[in-house]
Amino acid sequence: MSRPRILVTRRWPEAVERRLCALFDTTLNLDDHRLSADELRAALRDCDAVLPTVSDRLDAAVLAVDAPRARILANYGVGYSHIDVDAARARGLVVTNTPGVLTDCTADLALTLMLMVARRAGEGEREVRAGQWGGWRPTHLVGTRLSGKTLGIVGMGRIGIAVARRAQHGFGMRVVYFNRSPVAAEQLAGLQATACERVEDVLVQADFISLHCPGGGANRHLIDAARLAAMQPHAFLINTARGDVVDEAALVDALRQDRLAGAGLDVFEAEPQIHPGLLALENVVLLPHLGSATRETREAMGMRVVDNLVAFFDGRRPPDQVS
Repeated sequence: MSRPRILVTRRWPEAVERRLCALFDTTLNLDDHRLSADELRAALRDCDAVLPTVSDRLDAAVLAVDAPRARILANYGVGYSHIDVDAARARGLVVTNTPGVLTDCTADLALTLMLMVARRAGEGEREVRAGQWGGWRPTHLVGTRLSGKTLGIVGMGRIGIAVARRAQHGFGMRVVYFNRSPVAAEQLAGLQATACERVEDVLVQADFISLHCPGGGANRHLIDAARLAAMQPHAFLINTARGDVVDEAALVDALRQDRLAGAGLDVFEAEPQIHPGLLALENVVLLPHLGSATRETREAMGMRVVDNLVAFFDGRRPPDQVS
């Protein structure tokens, strides 16, 4: 009996690629280039499964292929706003993701960004590398501490809760949050966090805002010019969620006009392109989408994809099916 034919759109950790090759008729993207729309369409026509990442845009136009062979899009990552789920469903495609396994490392990175932007670590590192540091002085690169400040979280799911725990137990921060649906009390056990009815109620009282909501749909530009204006001028915006959650042009304007103290961003609206205004600002920390970038997590994400594929091709419902 022939094995299911699958395409992996980017290079994955070696251990995961070995596992995929052992189980399936696997095509790897050996030079790790970003696949074009035509290449993605060809994969949908020729393969039983396509294994995309956030860098692959699978919109309705890409998915509208004649007589597709593919039956499942086994996404590598928890977010899937790069996939038109409604169009996939209409084409009979199952969509899966990899929740849970990247919670801790993404939460760690959110705290990293908070510390970097508050303590002006990016500015200091650039100064040292450029040979421009003239030695210690009392007024040099004075920043802001996290300890005792108020953290506002937008999106109190697994990652938002993990960030809140680190912030409160590690830095003594007060936590306020907004979530579209109520958060179960057992999920918040041991955490003192105040729920707010509106995003604006979080923005007006927080010293740091950390975003942990899905991208796409109603969340596109959730943080727009009006909501940026609701933030305190000494506040910092942190985004490890999805780039389109923030209106980057509005963020640049707010930062240029000193209506915000700074921002720490791991995701961007048009990845890998970065808004030129962000690149010109010193009070912004920019990272290349490193939220899940630990060896342990990237391998666990891949093995989660394997589990979804095995279940699907065995005729079972994949454990992480989202559509």
